[in-house]
Amino acid sequence: MAEVEVNPESTASPRNVARELRRDVVTLTKARLSILVVITSIFGYLIATKEGGFSAVLLFHVFLGSILAAFGAAVFNQLMEVDVDARMKRTSDRPLPANRIPRPAAFVLGWLFCAFGIMHLGVKVNVMASSMAGITLLTYLFVYTPMKRVSTFNTVVGAVSGAVPPLIGWTGGGGAFFSDGALFLFLLLFLWQMPHFAAINWMYREEYALGGFKMWSNDDETGAKTGKIALFFAVLTFLFGAVYPLVSNSLAWWGCFAGGALGAVMVWLAIKFLKSGKRNDARTLFFYTLLYLPLMMVASYLAWA
Repeated sequence: MAEVEVNPESTASPRNVARELRRDVVTLTKARLSILVVITSIFGYLIATKEGGFSAVLLFHVFLGSILAAFGAAVFNQLMEVDVDARMKRTSDRPLPANRIPRPAAFVLGWLFCAFGIMHLGVKVNVMASSMAGITLLTYLFVYTPMKRVSTFNTVVGAVSGAVPPLIGWTGGGGAFFSDGALFLFLLLFLWQMPHFAAINWMYREEYALGGFKMWSNDDETGAKTGKIALFFAVLTFLFGAVYPLVSNSLAWWGCFAGGALGAVMVWLAIKFLKSGKRNDARTLFFYTLLYLPLMMVASYLAWA
């Protein structure tokens, strides 16, 4: 009988199994996207407490509740779109369509994340912060996610859902829901998402169509339609950054220079994409939106009166 050589680094080793499981959990919870959501929540808290009332302990509770809720939303989103993810190349190897994590286990995990996130915010922060997390989950899971298969308006609804997380931190830090500060945070996140979504929609238009999603970029081979949409919202983003500090009591007037400059770059990149209709230009616009948001948050914090 031939001798069988055993490789200690076999893919079936406990170490590799644990590594693969960690990778799948990171994918299932959309960890990178969830962290971005939590950063906006923390930003809202820092803005609300800039003039006083800051508490590192309370900030930790805002962070923990927000990250748990974001993880839960990501898990349930993938549970609701397993069939779609299986048809798209970039998502077909996710743990649920690839059957590496059982769906019942994912459901329990998602439910625990959502429940503990909302309850933690309600008990350790305040009811308004918990309510903002609940609104985010409801609009994301029960309006935006199913609407993706029905109407291109889903992108607007998704942007509304994505604009609520900073209000978790804002209200958690004592900021009023009906206030100039809350409006600023909501508009900042809402407008930022629109060129961001437009660029990524067009970059992956074939896969979205294959998955059955109704997106602006469907059948837009030249990029003309998506480019116009991206430019329209880039202009609105520019106007928001350039004008809001001049008409608001919450921001110093000089904030218009930073907001205007950052928005002007986005307009220029949107024009470039519209003219060329090239994937590289859409990709450049997409990556700039990822740079715009943190820069705008820093500028806004410095200019906050």
